[in-house]
Amino acid sequence: MASNPNAGLNGVSDSSAALAGVLGGTGIDVRGEEGSAGSGVAALAAALWFAYLNEAATMLEQDYATRDDIDASMRFGCGYPVGPLRQLDAIGLDNAATVLDALYEASGDRRHKASAAITDRVNAGALGESTGSGFYTFEAPGSAEVVADPNAAAADAATTREIKLVGVIGTGTMATGIIEVFAKSGLDVVYVARSDEKVAKVRAALEKSLDRAVSKGRLSEDDKATILNRVCGTTAHEDLAKVDIVVEAIVEDLETKKELFRTLDRVCKPGAILATTTSSLSIDVLAAETARPADVIGMHFFNPAPVMKLVEVVSGSVTAQDVTDTTVSLCKAVKKHPVLCSDRAGFIVNFLLFPYLNDAVIALDEGLTSIDELDPLMKSWQSLPLGPFSLLDVVGNDVSLAIEETILDAFSDPCYTPAAGLKAVVADGKLGRKTGAGFLSYT
Repeated sequence: MASNPNAGLNGVSDSSAALAGVLGGTGIDVRGEEGSAGSGVAALAAALWFAYLNEAATMLEQDYATRDDIDASMRFGCGYPVGPLRQLDAIGLDNAATVLDALYEASGDRRHKASAAITDRVNAGALGESTGSGFYTFEAPGSAEVVADPNAAAADAATTREIKLVGVIGTGTMATGIIEVFAKSGLDVVYVARSDEKVAKVRAALEKSLDRAVSKGRLSEDDKATILNRVCGTTAHEDLAKVDIVVEAIVEDLETKKELFRTLDRVCKPGAILATTTSSLSIDVLAAETARPADVIGMHFFNPAPVMKLVEVVSGSVTAQDVTDTTVSLCKAVKKHPVLCSDRAGFIVNFLLFPYLNDAVIALDEGLTSIDELDPLMKSWQSLPLGPFSLLDVVGNDVSLAIEETILDAFSDPCYTPAAGLKAVVADGKLGRKTGAGFLSYT
């Protein structure tokens, strides 16, 4: 095989027989629901998945997030059975490097060029489980039992602000879920909607969710009443004057959010934390709309908020340490798992997830696979909750396209160019489950 920087997934397909041999030589068996996959789709699946694993290693190499936070993000944010760095240790970093080298030679995609976080460990003989150390430390060579990292620094004592009253802005599923999370944890909540009708709609949605919990025996009627008594709806931003933290969960539009942050700067008391649930927009850009940028932070919940454990805590360049510490402490108090990262497009989860999903669509566009072939293969091989096309439809293809465009705009790397097929389904109004059709049909 000869390296071709323009080959991409077609190069992988053309070299599928050789790549299948490489996979077999490393003991990696790509299996679908009905047994071993053919060499073509096996090579394609490996190309998609190893690009994701390698990008996670590069994220660690760049010191963007810690090992534990990268792995926790993908487990709690995507429902993956294991994080990417822990998976690389199980595969063997030498095996991963071998597969990546073969993929890079076939595709020319820089995401297949093995990260220094992998190659440096291979050169040092730290190959993962087989040698007792890799990204993690294990009880013994060949053991899968992880032990505490002896080099891990002890956490500094956190300085936090008092949080008693929480504000939430928004009326969608995410905002309603966040209100429920806070109220269930004993916090008083003021939420802001654009009209009395929407105030009532949020209240009704909250009651419906709590009724389901009561019917399943998870709450009593008294619990439900107590939770609802903690929640107050309003149409006036001025009613946020006394909140200790406000979490906005409005439309993912930069100009709309900037206008809101100007309003929050005006109405919220000094020392109140201003948090955004944005999944990809810049914290610094929003903070710049205020006279208190040190009080602005990202608090990215995952949908549905009452169920998903992960919250990405995203600090801007001037976010105060006690604001970060308080947000982390608040996440833990409401039984969420916080992970820390800085202000960069996609944060941890979206940056690792959406290029993988986009690559699946590119493979479909180029006629290298079908939805019926790749979705069940990826789901079965990696024990994923959903295959890539099914997941795109759940997220919403319009949302997925917007995230991919944000990542491309931030990094200016052609490998993040949104797939033509993704643009096409959005243009056709096939946004996924919410419209009844996307890559699959839900009629």
